[in-house]
Amino acid sequence: MLIVKSKYLISSAEDIYIDHSLVVRGENILEILPNSEVEMKYPKAKIIDKTNSILMPGFINAHMHQYGVLSRGIPANVEFKDFEGFLWDYWWPFIENRIGLKEVKATTKASAIELIKSGVIGFCDTLEAPNTEEGTLIEQGKILEDIGMKAVLSLESCERISYENGVKCLDENSRLIEWSRKKSKLIRGIICTHTTFTCSDKFLKLAQNKAKELKAPWQFHLSESIYEVDHCLKNYGKLPVKYLEHLGLLDKDVLASQCVKVKEEEIKILKERDVKVVHMPLSNCEVGGGFAPIPDLLDAGVEVALGTDGYINDFFAVMKSAFLLHKAVKEDASVMSASIVFKMATEYGAKALGWKNTGKLVSGNKADFIIMENNFKTPVTLDNIFDQIVVQGEKEFIDSVYINGRPILEDGELKTIDKKQISKEMKNVAEEFWKF
Repeated sequence: MLIVKSKYLISSAEDIYIDHSLVVRGENILEILPNSEVEMKYPKAKIIDKTNSILMPGFINAHMHQYGVLSRGIPANVEFKDFEGFLWDYWWPFIENRIGLKEVKATTKASAIELIKSGVIGFCDTLEAPNTEEGTLIEQGKILEDIGMKAVLSLESCERISYENGVKCLDENSRLIEWSRKKSKLIRGIICTHTTFTCSDKFLKLAQNKAKELKAPWQFHLSESIYEVDHCLKNYGKLPVKYLEHLGLLDKDVLASQCVKVKEEEIKILKERDVKVVHMPLSNCEVGGGFAPIPDLLDAGVEVALGTDGYINDFFAVMKSAFLLHKAVKEDASVMSASIVFKMATEYGAKALGWKNTGKLVSGNKADFIIMENNFKTPVTLDNIFDQIVVQGEKEFIDSVYINGRPILEDGELKTIDKKQISKEMKNVAEEFWKF
């Protein structure tokens, strides 16, 4: 039995308690009680006194590429001006096609440290490595299981190399899904394809059928830039969402990442089909993709999660950008409140990944929570707490991270992974990878 005392206990974006404690039994949340009463009810429980801190659900990164760490500062030996050039002339030949198990192991550990240190308890990863060794996803899953992080893992599958290569990648996803159900408490799998411009309708239907057979979700990138929109209009005479709808591929088990260039009629379809959406504001800036219509998606009732895309893994930076950028685009300071951004980072992230027992601190849920020190320069109140966290919060404020009741970060110290050793390993792997 564990009792964690706090000043502010955020159960969800709607429910905040002052001077309350979280009571944890094993992996699960038992109840929330006032600090003044909890010790009397549970006199033998271990007590963690954080009565000056903020206790809240851990963040959920609903879309990322862990291998992306390798590309930071990498010398670009080609010029590109648009998204198409970025993919065909640079990213695919020099990055994705060269990723193997060695690189996956190093980047899995290195990015996991970054995520934990910024309060992330779980994430969805898309490995883009069509030439990697068989069994790579399972090895990645074993590493994350040992660290103690929740994750949904996948290998992006498409036909840009060949149909046969795409099928091989789909099979890798299937093996991970089956392994995770038998061998793991923290890791799950998802069928994954790329886009409509690297996958034929035949291949997309094959992926959907595999997902249905395995009773697994399916994810893909959608309208990350104008490139996919133009491709679909030119080749199919339809916008990407309408094309996928025409093929009968959209439903509640689909997770669509990016959705930057979706139009009003497409948003309506996404809502009607209960498609889950993930927003990556910073990576959209990096590739010049544009600004996703997130306020419009939210207004339509689509529950949008947040992701880092592997570009910048500081989740506070991602929340700040989601809060600020859309105000500028809409020229309306009232859009994207701090509380809705917080919900996207927690509850909506859990829903997007199909995790029904996390994202909120409520009785019966898994004890996935973070403790944030109140190091803000101005007072935290009930009226401003989400603004303080989302806009003024910093990863350095994260004191502890608990996943399934287990301390992964405690009093600022990583408990399950050696940061110094991993940093050295990561640099060695990157130096070798950069020799192209």
